[in-house]
Amino acid sequence: MASSRTLGTFRLPPLPTIREIIKLFRLQAVKQLSQNFLLDLRLTAPGKLRIIHGDVLTFKIERAFPESLKRRWEDDPPNVHIIGNLPFSVSTPLIIKWLENVSQRNGPFAYGRTRMMLTFQKEVAERLTATTGSKQRSRLSIMAQYLCDVQHILTIPGQAFVPKPEVDSAVVHFTPLTRPRIEQPFKLVEKVVQNAFQFRRKYCHRGLGMLFPEARRLERTGELLELADVDPTLRAPQLTVSHFNSLCDVYRKMCDEDPHLFAYNFREELRQKSEKRG
Repeated sequence: MASSRTLGTFRLPPLPTIREIIKLFRLQAVKQLSQNFLLDLRLTAPGKLRIIHGDVLTFKIERAFPESLKRRWEDDPPNVHIIGNLPFSVSTPLIIKWLENVSQRNGPFAYGRTRMMLTFQKEVAERLTATTGSKQRSRLSIMAQYLCDVQHILTIPGQAFVPKPEVDSAVVHFTPLTRPRIEQPFKLVEKVVQNAFQFRRKYCHRGLGMLFPEARRLERTGELLELADVDPTLRAPQLTVSHFNSLCDVYRKMCDEDPHLFAYNFREELRQKSEKRG
């Protein structure tokens, strides 16, 4: 009788937490790779998964899922989702790469309007979702919002990670639009937007002028802004996606008329002038 009572009250010790296992095996995040362990179980999604070792910047996601999941672009999004806690060091080039895939409907978007739920450094998330005129309005704002419906879902405090990063993170949801708000090639849109935001505190004509060779810069910049019906005294963060749509349409016509214009790079012109002076 005594032994049965002993067995009835016997309890196993509690299982170690993930945090304790990390300490026990002396696992360390590699700072150079922007690694942090996300341990808050309220934020992770347990389930079946297949781990693929590779570089997310080069991995062919379009080969990861069966053909049966593909949908037409105009249909509802496919049952394919990109969910990622992105290393801060690659988050910007990676989202630009995926946005270019959206514009070309290839890569992970060969399946249709694949949705993305991605974690970024909070500052990057604020840029992606920034509205016209806000301090966070940037190149990323335009490039994301002309192709996708972009929503800031939640903020994750730094203490949810081990080791604790110096900044908070935020989750952003992307749903590709059935029709982009700017219907020009991605590289052309990117060039116009990048130049506009070069001098974000100055009037927009200053940055947009860098699209043109110095010899005719003032004339051509004035022509661009007039035909696009854009006030030259607006600053880049004040420009709407609609403004950029008009600017890209006009710039495309200029490039069609002058085949060398799109290849022009004002930094290269400055470098050549500097070499001549030297």
